[in-house]
Amino acid sequence: QVELVESGGGLVQAGGSLRLSCAASGGHFSFYAVGWHRQAPGKQRELVATRTRGGSTSYADSVKGRFTISGDVAKNTVYLQMNSLKPEDTAVYYCAAGGASPSVYWGQGTQVTVSS
Repeated sequence: QVELVESGGGLVQAGGSLRLSCAASGGHFSFYAVGWHRQAPGKQRELVATRTRGGSTSYADSVKGRFTISGDVAKNTVYLQMNSLKPEDTAVYYCAAGGASPSVYWGQGTQVTVSS
């Protein structure tokens, strides 16, 4: 059973940056597809960044060029670096992992609020 714990959320002004962390235990993230999802109030959950087991990354159009997903093998931690934040990035961000897609194991979520 993989456990994921997110941290790093908070309040930031538009144009600012945050780095979210997802610490994994019970399994190493490199054996899974991992990703970051977000859900804003009244909206569907959106997958914003994915890292495959092979290390390839992909992004939703809404965050492409601003967000970067990466992993630290030694720390068994996945990161989401978020730059040039916009108010519409406000959401609860979830780290997730799975064999084929990041949707089996979920963290508890961390709130990101971007003020205008």
